[in-house]
Amino acid sequence: MPAAAIARTGSRTLIAETRAALHAGQTELRAAYEQGGNAGALLRGRARLVDRALRGLWQKQDVPADIALVAVGGYGRGELYPASDIDLLLLVPEGCDAAHHPRIESLVGLLWDIGLDIGHSVRSVGECLVESDRDITVQTTLIEARLLRGNRGLFAEFVRRFQEHLDPVAFFKAKLLEQEERHARHNDTPYSLEPNCKESPGGLRDLQMIRWLALAANLDAPGAHWRDLADAVLVTAEEARSLGRAEEFLRHIRIRMHHLAGRREDKLLFEYQEKLAQSFSIQPTELRRASEILMQRYYRNAKLVTQLNSIVLLNLGDRIAPGPAAAPVAIDERFQTVSDRLDIRDDGVFERTPRAILECFLLMERRSELKGMTARTLRALWQARDRIDAAFRRDPDNRALFLSLFRQERGLVHELRLMNRYGILGRYLPAFRRIVGQMQHDLFHAYTVDQHILQVVRNLRRFSMAEFAHEYPFCTQLMADFERSWLLYVAALFHDIAKGRGGDHSRLGMADARRFCREHGIAGEDGELVVFLVEHHLTMSSVAQKQDLADPDVIDAFAKVVRNERRLTALFLITVADIRGTGPKVWNAWKGKLLEDLYHLTLQQLRGDAPLPMVGLAQRQWDAKSLLRLRGLSEGVEADLWKQLDTGYFMRHDAGEIAWHTRMLYYRVDSAEPVVKARLNPIGEGLQVMVYIADQPGLFARLCGFFARLGYSIAEARIHTTRHGYALDSFALLDPGHDMPYRDMIALVEHDLTERLRAPSAPEAPVSVRLSRQVRHFPITPTVNIHVDDRGNQYVMSISAADRPGLLHAVARVLSQHGVQIRSAKIATLGERVEDTFLISGHELSRMATLVRLEQELLAVLQI
Repeated sequence: MPAAAIARTGSRTLIAETRAALHAGQTELRAAYEQGGNAGALLRGRARLVDRALRGLWQKQDVPADIALVAVGGYGRGELYPASDIDLLLLVPEGCDAAHHPRIESLVGLLWDIGLDIGHSVRSVGECLVESDRDITVQTTLIEARLLRGNRGLFAEFVRRFQEHLDPVAFFKAKLLEQEERHARHNDTPYSLEPNCKESPGGLRDLQMIRWLALAANLDAPGAHWRDLADAVLVTAEEARSLGRAEEFLRHIRIRMHHLAGRREDKLLFEYQEKLAQSFSIQPTELRRASEILMQRYYRNAKLVTQLNSIVLLNLGDRIAPGPAAAPVAIDERFQTVSDRLDIRDDGVFERTPRAILECFLLMERRSELKGMTARTLRALWQARDRIDAAFRRDPDNRALFLSLFRQERGLVHELRLMNRYGILGRYLPAFRRIVGQMQHDLFHAYTVDQHILQVVRNLRRFSMAEFAHEYPFCTQLMADFERSWLLYVAALFHDIAKGRGGDHSRLGMADARRFCREHGIAGEDGELVVFLVEHHLTMSSVAQKQDLADPDVIDAFAKVVRNERRLTALFLITVADIRGTGPKVWNAWKGKLLEDLYHLTLQQLRGDAPLPMVGLAQRQWDAKSLLRLRGLSEGVEADLWKQLDTGYFMRHDAGEIAWHTRMLYYRVDSAEPVVKARLNPIGEGLQVMVYIADQPGLFARLCGFFARLGYSIAEARIHTTRHGYALDSFALLDPGHDMPYRDMIALVEHDLTERLRAPSAPEAPVSVRLSRQVRHFPITPTVNIHVDDRGNQYVMSISAADRPGLLHAVARVLSQHGVQIRSAKIATLGERVEDTFLISGHELSRMATLVRLEQELLAVLQI
């Protein structure tokens, strides 16, 4: 047999044997872990397993003796997770063009062939130093370098020159910037519903940051334990134990995620959370899934990591990159400033005077020159949190201090978040402590309950700040004129505080808010306002998105709920802040317009100058005529069209829409051709589309099918049939499923929909459904409710279901098949959930059997 063939056969045998050894070793490691639960043993064991494989291949490949094989990154640390990649450095002498050396090429190829996910570089010592200057990530991977095989002298030279070259101060500053950027990529919160256990704030990377910085400053040694940092006086013994427990929990999370996914997956995806909880033997309760219990445990661990990361990095900064020495400046007998940071004057301040815990946060709000707290202050706060007990909460002075936090002109959100991070807020408000880290699997909220609450407070604060007036100018205007706006922040703190208890969280939270107001001296109208806002924080959005605002009875009923202008304004502001605080997909300009419309209509009603329906009709017509005149249309051109339109049409459209419809239709009232017109929505988001055509069965279903195929969601549909049998339907469309700007879609919608309507009527094929992961793993039980309206001649149909492409089209098809006419539709999309309301009619609906069959068929199409 030729020598080349013998070599190939030998390589295949070597690859097969090495793969088998790796597979057997990893199977053994997994079995030992699942039996004993020793995370460290698994991580070290896999690193040693890979060490043996690489050393064996190195020896059999006859690599030149002047080259060194070096483990870097996490592998250099001697820890490998089940699916982690293998970071290697092939260290070569200066001037050696080893990148194309056949032995090295062969070695790298073998590494891939045996099934290892290899990340490798081939560099000389000088090239390593140059690359580490260019890229902080490269510098970080090299800091834990470990020799596997090869030239020991070359590796020793690398270690010496790297340590001489490394600037601890520059490294510290670069890593802080890198951490800030990494946190920003994850929205600066560990509390997203699918956090990354490695990269998110509070993840493993935050713990590794501490060790890297300690190594760079020669304050630690590779492989050192957390207690060694305590010996270096970087952390206390208690903090070292907390760091160890937090790291151990995150190790278990990441190991099990890799096992469950069968690949490197560090994001706690919904599809794995329940199985992950089962792997920890967590059992569900009557009110909570096992995954929710696990995730709350994860969030609390992440909060601890962020606390300790902040404290230790401040200590490291003082050690590595101390600023110019500055003498402390006394503030009072308990506090001082040190380099623009709030510092306690002695370590026992909070233990001797627990009230000082709240005083320090109040000082942070009142003194704009303070840039933060010293590590000593943060550590003392954390250690003294248990001093906030029932007696502390009953103390009138402490209650006054806590309330003062809300009355300051600046800093409230920052201090509340800091109080939450260090356990102070939950100690003072036990009800708040229960919802820290609590998930909300309602496909609506994107954050845990505590983070959502603080986000709502933040949104309200921004309404009061001039620099954010451009975001929501109407809210800013209302907030500027609102007396004692701090009451809104208190209401926001309680609006969701009863989530997860079972029952109506608004009613339960109302009781908590009433007790808080009574204990903290918020009396009279102010106390009732806070209680009202907590009880009704969902009412305004429900009315605006689900009910017909053109119906005077709807406005009258809502006005009776709010009772006065102050309550109306407060409820509007907290509703906007609440919706915006749920997640990036929930708020849109259309919801904002509905809320503003409801606000203005109710304000008229409360002031006693709300127009009667017919007076309002005349006013709208007058305003629409004025707009037509501005467009150059002569007096009376609207008459032929308007005589075909009834009161309902004029009450459901504002003057601008009436004028637009009239300009498009006044000269073709009896058009034999369909008229389709589209424009940018005047509210600033999406498209408005008007369709005018001789009415026909199934028209609404066809229109919904067309919009669904373009990837649009229907925010609102207004269906009207003229006196002479024409359909005049208008739609508000949002969120195109493509990259084309709204403006570029106008011509396409007008042309394609006109051509579609010219063709013979045919049922639209169902839209292909691609469900989001959230919907797949946290399904919503759909509901359908149909009842006769107050006048007894039409029906109100409400549906609630998980959102999906083509959902409205599917509903319209069912209604069309039963001969049901849709008079109007209110479409409310709440994250991944829809809550739609329709006004429908049909002579068969009066029969109970028809209603039952219709509900059953609708439930069938809503079911996923």
